[in-house]
Formats: sequence, structure tokens, C-alpha cells
Amino acid sequence: MSHDETPEDRGDRGNREEHGERENGAKPGAGEEPVQPVPQAPPPAAGHVPAASEPALTGRQRLAKSLWPPRFTRAQLIVAVLLFVLGLGLAIQVRSTTENSVLRGARQEDLVRILDELDNRTQRLEAEKERLEGQRRELETSSDQAKEARKQTLQKEQQLGVLAGTVAAQGPGIEFTIQDSENAVKADMLLDAIQELRAAGAEAIQVNDVRVVADTYFADAVDGVTVDGQKVTQPYVFKVIGKPEDLEPALNIPGGVVQTLKKEQATVSVRREEKIVVDALRSAKRPDYARSSSE
Repeated sequence: MSHDETPEDRGDRGNREEHGERENGAKPGAGEEPVQPVPQAPPPAAGHVPAASEPALTGRQRLAKSLWPPRFTRAQLIVAVLLFVLGLGLAIQVRSTTENSVLRGARQEDLVRILDELDNRTQRLEAEKERLEGQRRELETSSDQAKEARKQTLQKEQQLGVLAGTVAAQGPGIEFTIQDSENAVKADMLLDAIQELRAAGAEAIQVNDVRVVADTYFADAVDGVTVDGQKVTQPYVFKVIGKPEDLEPALNIPGGVVQTLKKEQATVSVRREEKIVVDALRSAKRPDYARSSSE
């Protein structure tokens, strides 16, 4: 700075310096607005189509785009598989229960009768057990064991004769008659009736003039049914010895023999009798191969 410079010269130089700093990008002074830089758009990416050329998507298209292709996590897949297996198992269980529940629509009195029949079967088995135990005790305590053994042997022979059909039998039971005007009753239906009667405790059975034993078989014929090769015609009459209170309900259970025969338009009757005579006999047949283990 020169010593000859006056205050006016110094003021003019200061103004010129301040003006020069503003032109060179210096900071603005107090009360002046800062200069904002103009933003520049980033360069477009390679292969990018400007937004102006993309068609606008409808709401349905946006929904489809968000749903497909589906995106699942591993946990979601595991949960889906477990739910599928659980649903399949429940469906199989419900179907099996529906198909196998024969008594699903049975009335209360029918269910009570079936339970009574089961109780009666249990009682018969218990009575047979006690009888056999009593025979064993008599053999063990009798003074004349040989005589007692012969007595029991004779009784057993009579019982086995009834079962084998070689001796006649009589006792309380039922008479079961089937009249089939439509000729729709087949051999398997009669066999089902025999099986139900045996399960209910039948001790002797006769169909028309044929004695039913352990190896009896039924077959369809042209105008009826054959039993052990013998032709039997209508009406089919079953003479059955046993406890009537057990035999009749066994035929009348829901979905049982009587209902099946009535669906085939057959006329069925079941009558209890105090005395049933089964007098059709079978000849004793010696087995070809089976022998007593005591021989």
C-alpha cells in the first residue's frame, strides 16, 4: 500500500476487490441469496426404454404380474405339504368311517337288541366253560371214574351226533320261511342266513329236507338252490334249534338277512316255537385222511 493513497482511493479499491470476489465465485455477503446449482438427470442405463414408451398396466395385469411366477419360501413349501397330507388323511378317515359304519342309522332299540345279543353270546360261552370245568371236577372226584367217563362219553357222542347230523334233535327254536316270487334269492343269501344263525348259537339246522352240517355248501340252480347237491325249491323253510331270544334278533338286525331279502322283494317270516324237530339225517362219513391223535 502506498503512503500517498487517500481514504477515497482506499474505498474505491475495496469496492473493486469485493466486486471481483463475487465474480470469481466467492461467498456472498450478508443479505444476498446463494446461487443454487442446476440438478442434472443421470444418464439412462444401457438398454433402458424411456418411461414414455412403456404402456400403462391395468389393475388386473398388475395383480397377475405380482402373483406369477409364484415365489415360495422353503418354510411355505413345507407347511403346504404338511397341510396336504393332513387333509388327505382326514378325507380317507371320514370316507372309511362312512363306508364301514353299518349301524350308523340304526334305531336305539335296534342297538339295544344287538348289545343284548352280544351279552347272550358271552353268557353262553361262560356257561359252556363252567360245564366243562364241572365235568373235569366230576372225573377227578368220582369214586368210579371209569363209569363216569363212560357216561360223559355217551353224552358227548349224542352232542357230536347232533352237530354231525347223524341223529335227530328237538328243542326250542325258530322256523324261518322265505318265499321268493321273483326268483331273486340266491345261494349266497341263504348261506348268509346260516352264518348268522350259527353265530347266534344255533345247534341244529335243517333247510327243507336237508340237514345243515359243518361241510354243507350252497349253489345256485336253474329254478332254485341246491344244498349239498340236493335241489331245494321254494318256499325255503329253515328249522333251527337254539335260544329263540337270540336267533330271531340275529336275523332282524339293521342291514341283516331279513332286510336284504326284503330288498329282493322276498316274503320273509320268523316264528318262535317251543318245540322244533330236526329229523333230516346225514350218514356218518369216515374221513379219508384225518385220524385221531390218540390212535
